[in-house]
Amino acid sequence: MKKSFMLVGSSVMVIAVLIAAVAFSNQKNDIPANHLEVVLRDIGHELLLSAKDSSSRVLPVKKINEHTYQISFQNEVGFISDSLINLVQRTFQKNALAKDYIVNLRNCKQNETVFAFEINSHTGDLTPCRGRTLEVGCYVIEIDLLKKEQFNFFWLLLLIPLSVLGFYVNNTFRKKVEKEENEDKDEQESISGNNDYIPLGSFQFYTADHVLKREHTTIPLSEKETKALKIFAENVNQIVAREKLMKEIWEDEGIVVISRNVDVLVSKLRKKLSDDNSLKFINVHGKGYKFIIE
Repeated sequence: MKKSFMLVGSSVMVIAVLIAAVAFSNQKNDIPANHLEVVLRDIGHELLLSAKDSSSRVLPVKKINEHTYQISFQNEVGFISDSLINLVQRTFQKNALAKDYIVNLRNCKQNETVFAFEINSHTGDLTPCRGRTLEVGCYVIEIDLLKKEQFNFFWLLLLIPLSVLGFYVNNTFRKKVEKEENEDKDEQESISGNNDYIPLGSFQFYTADHVLKREHTTIPLSEKETKALKIFAENVNQIVAREKLMKEIWEDEGIVVISRNVDVLVSKLRKKLSDDNSLKFINVHGKGYKFIIE
């Protein structure tokens, strides 16, 4: 009975600490809405000035969703793509706003993206079409602030002593469970052996382990590389549309990307499979990619 009460008490303490830490972290990372609106309006103002337009005004900033905002203008405007890239980067750095974001420039009539770029400290920046002159027209600028989980050391300071307490309370039971799990795992591995893979030329593709194996060489794959290669492996010698790759690899997880992300990902896979000349990725212009095994 005493051990049961200790276990329940420890669980309640851990839950309380996690709730407090999450609240603390969210409070720290929130950007005041009024401040963000002023910064975005300033971007629109500076963009008009760079286009030598000092008479037009920036329309009220619209909030599309939790992380996406839209800047629009009273009159038509034209500018160079580098002006928008440099202006947004400089303003965000100056005001210590989000480090990761995607900017889409859309025309008003067709609502089509005419220019886009991504600043991402994790996957790398994508700034295509630099130096392009955008003719005078009606444009809206959409800025998607990519939310990023930040580790909070407040968690660590409180969870360490609770982890120690939990270790002593559940020591005997934990060891028993771990022993049984390890025995089951060893038994499953001995039964399954090396059969759980997809053959790709001279490679063995282990989807669960995120690796490629060839003779005595093991090549690690990222989660996105594994997802992409699995899609290609299931559609050998068939055209895989860019939209399918973007949706199943990124958008199903709520991440907005541009087609350039697909090109970078395929380039990485092509390099990792380069030791086997029978494996090829063919770029089908305007459609997507075809994975060929000769």
